[in-house]
Parts: sequence; C-alpha cells; structure tokens
Amino acid sequence: MSQGTYIQEGRAIDYTPTAAVAAGDVIVQSRLVGIAKAPIAVGELGSLSIAGAFDVDQAAEIIVAGAPVYWDEDGNSVGGTAGAGAATATVTENVFMGFALALTAAADLKVRVALQSAPVDLDTD
Repeated sequence: MSQGTYIQEGRAIDYTPTAAVAAGDVIVQSRLVGIAKAPIAVGELGSLSIAGAFDVDQAAEIIVAGAPVYWDEDGNSVGGTAGAGAATATVTENVFMGFALALTAAADLKVRVALQSAPVDLDTD
C-alpha cells in the first residue's frame, strides 16, 4: 500500500470560508498564507493560492528585493483601510508569506511578493 497519494500540484489549496472572501484577500490559517484569486461565498468551496507572484498591499516602509515579507493581519497599508492588513519586513508577531521580488519605497502602495509557505520558523531575533 502506498504511503502517499498525489492530489494536486500544490500551488492552490481548497478553502471554505466562514465569512465572504473577495478576490485578492489575504487569508492566514495558522502559519499558512494564501490569497484568493476569485471571490468565495460564505460556506462555499473555493481555493487560495499559496504560491506565485502577487502585488500585495504594503506598510509604509522600504522593503528590499529578496527580503522576507510577512503579513501583519491588522497592519496599516499605504493608501488602504487602516487595520485591514499589510505586508511588512517586520517579523515580530507576523506570519511569513514569501520574498520581495523588487525594492519598494515607503510610499509605494504594493510590494511584489513570491508567495510561499514556510514550514520552519524564520524568526531572526
């Protein structure tokens, strides 16, 4: 008997939300960060991308290309809704989401992130 059965490529996972999800919403499940590519209704099966390149709302800070990027669930993004979440270079109390693909300025609205899951703790403190 096999010990593993192939399910899918693994760039997206199934997700059934308890609240409506809009396309582009960042969803955190424990230490797994996904982004909805399409809207998902409450209680309906949809999917979240857990790999790929995404432009994500960022906090007002410089983020260097290649740097780890974290999701601050209640962070303030540049030009976004206060407390709605933002990508940041700050590791403390945030969840790793991937790596910056380009340098950003503190006034930039978005950071381009290579979205990845991190099975290990990347805390550098």
